[in-house]
Formats: sequence, structure tokens, C-alpha cells
Amino acid sequence: MKIGILTSGGDCAGLNPVIRAIGLYLYNNVKNVELVGIPEGYAGLIRGESFPLTCDDLKGLLTLGGTILRTRRTPFKRMTVMEEGGTRLSKMIANYKKMGLDCLFTLGGAGTHKTAALLSMEGCNVIGVPKTIDNDIFGTDVTFGFRTAVEVVTEAFDRIETTTRSHSRIMLVEVMGNKAGWLTLHSGIAAGAHMILIPEIPFNLNAVCSFVDARIAAGETYTMIAVAEGATLDTEAKLKREERTFARSALGESTITRHLAEVIGEHTGQETRHSVLGYLQRGGTPCAFDRLLCTQLGSYAARLAVEGKFGVTAAVLGNKITFNALADVAGKYKFVDPKGEEVAIARGIGISFGDRV
Repeated sequence: MKIGILTSGGDCAGLNPVIRAIGLYLYNNVKNVELVGIPEGYAGLIRGESFPLTCDDLKGLLTLGGTILRTRRTPFKRMTVMEEGGTRLSKMIANYKKMGLDCLFTLGGAGTHKTAALLSMEGCNVIGVPKTIDNDIFGTDVTFGFRTAVEVVTEAFDRIETTTRSHSRIMLVEVMGNKAGWLTLHSGIAAGAHMILIPEIPFNLNAVCSFVDARIAAGETYTMIAVAEGATLDTEAKLKREERTFARSALGESTITRHLAEVIGEHTGQETRHSVLGYLQRGGTPCAFDRLLCTQLGSYAARLAVEGKFGVTAAVLGNKITFNALADVAGKYKFVDPKGEEVAIARGIGISFGDRV
């Protein structure tokens, strides 16, 4: 049995522990198994590159951030476009067969799952494992890498808050999350943010400024605002992402966080700053929760391969590790419910989402 593994899309803590769990399960339960790593995600498969993954290669991966296979974003929309030598999809299928793979594990997010479903439809034996710090993959309660990112962002908030409080400032902290606000919501609540702005709840400038005004009037000396990078004004909520980006660029606005900080500062007359956490959120060693989850998901996915269950992706539903058909989750996202329990809890303790004056 020959098994391939690739990691695709953005990196995050937990990729290496999943690789480790898949490998350990296979080497401990399958005779004559051959495990190979495919570098740089689907780009490596398109090029037909692979290298052996031995038991020794798996040592030390449980606590190691990033991915030893390296990763790259390979846009789904380019997969079926004709290029020299054929489409990228046709090249991947040909190399899958040329490598003699019996199964391919694809560790990645929503885009990775779309391509995995495409490969599965074309006859390749594929099993996905859901990864993203955005926690936005449809059909699973949690993705690996999310909890570690929440821990990292929360700690960053804690550190920024000390200087914000000391200087009596208004501070906006930008968190990753273009489509979904899970990371901003969870870390914002955990860090005690006073306001949380996420893509699913478009905000109003007047409502934001009124909330800050009310805090100042109440004698509060500082304000912490968590802003998802995909947060949108209510006036631009119906625009596509590309249209919003173009409109902001035309106005000289680099990010919504910076623009909002300028607006709040001019309105209140108080010192207002913004901080973009950026790739800090992706790096570092996985937390204990993710180490356990990665081990569970990786070993479960490997067992599915041994049992011949292909065309699926591992998932967490309740307290159970299970699977979904790739075709059922590909192209779908899981968004924060504006009327859901977590938002209601946040509102109940006084956190504003910038949508109510």
C-alpha cells in the first residue's frame, strides 16, 4: 500500500502532528506500507514530486509548528484551465497514477477540499483532514489549528491591553479572517475585548463611535476593539470582496482597521492606535488541545484509508470523530451565526458588535 500526503493552503500549527499521526497509524497497523510526502501542496503533485517519509522522519513532529512538507496556495479556479501540457487537474491525476498511490491525504482548508473533491470525482482515492485557523470548514465543529490560533491571539491581546490601558488609548487589533469571524469572536471574548467586529455582522460607523463615546462618558480610560480583517461597513456589505478592496484603495485606505482607527481618533479626539497581528497567528507550536485533536483526526483518517473509505474528509461532530463526503463539504463555508449562542453571550456581557447605536 502506497500512501501520499500533502499540505495545501495557509500553514498553521497542527499540520506536522497530523502527518505524524497518519504515519504512526499506518506503520503500526499496515504491513509493507510505503509513505511519501508531496512538497508544496498541489503544486508538488502537479510537478510529480515526492519523497519518502520514514518512521524517523515522524519523530519530533508532535510539537513542531508549520509543515515539513511545505505548503503553497494553488487556486482552485485554475485547476481546469488549459495550460501547456494539459490542465493542472489532468497533470495531478497523471502523477497520482505514475506515483502508484493507493490513497492521497490532503491536509487543508476549504479551497484544498474543493480540489480534493475534484480529484475524487476523477477516480483518485482521496481523504481530507480539515485544517484552518479560520474554523470555517463546513460540516465539522472545529478544525485543527484553530484553538492554537485562539491562544496566540488571546495572548497578543493580553499584552497589547497592558500598554493600551497604561496610555489610556483606544486600540484596534486586526485578526485574520476574511470570510468568517470565528477567530476574532473566540479570541475577542477570551481576551475581554469591548467590541468585536466580524464579517458576518456588518458594522455602522455611528454605532462604533457612539459605543466608544459611551465608554468615555462612563469614565472608562481605554477601549479594546477586535477587528476581523474581513469586517465590513454596513454600507459596503453587499459588495464583493474585490469591489470593497477597489473602493478602499481608491480612497487611500490600506485596511479597514487602519481607516476605522483614524475615524475613531478624529471623532473622539483620543489617542487611537491599531495593530495588525498578521502571520504571528499562524506560527508556533500547537497547543495541547490541537495536539490531541491532530492525533485523533490523523489516526482516524489513516484508519479510513486502511478500510478503503475514500472520497471523504475527517470531521468533529459533538464529541465524536467522524467523516463527511468531500462532495458534501466542498465549496461550502461555516459562518458565525449573528443570532447564535456565542454572539448572544457576548452581547449579554456588554460586548458591542458595532451594529447597534
